[in-house]
Amino acid sequence: MRSLLLLIALILFSSCEDTVVVKPSAALRLEYPAPNYKDAGVACPYTFDMNKQASLVLKNNCWLNLEYPGMNATIYLSYREVKNNNLDSLLYDAQKLTYDHTIKAVDIPEKLFVNPDNKVYGMLYTINGNAATQAQFYATDSVNHFVTGSLYFKSKPNFDSIYPAAVYLRNDIRHLMETLTWKE
Repeated sequence: MRSLLLLIALILFSSCEDTVVVKPSAALRLEYPAPNYKDAGVACPYTFDMNKQASLVLKNNCWLNLEYPGMNATIYLSYREVKNNNLDSLLYDAQKLTYDHTIKAVDIPEKLFVNPDNKVYGMLYTINGNAATQAQFYATDSVNHFVTGSLYFKSKPNFDSIYPAAVYLRNDIRHLMETLTWKE
């Protein structure tokens, strides 16, 4: 009996040691396929190359949605004609729409876009933070055509969670702008 009590006491005292287990730091690893682009082939006054991962939905008046089902995201494209000196109004509306997100955005870096060969001039806004949109842009030839685009995810904005997808889609938007051409 005495040896049994001694054994129990020995087990209890030897098991009271605090062992610290250090967990390795980890990050969510999201990998997306390398983009593969094709001509959007739309019957509109403009065309561009789009990622084959997206599906194109044509709306009225050449407004388009590029839907990314695997990322639960959509790039909304709106087309307007430049006429009756409305370019200032179109620019103002595009910029206002972007800066309405400053309430939730941490910062909004702007990148000027100029492609004189294709007569495409515009601005790309990357919106960082828990804003509803993660990127917006506009492109125009300053004479006849004006396109705006916005990237939205179909989820509550959590910048840390959607950041990898946002970066991937921002690159698609850059490619869209670089390949945008007007049909005269």
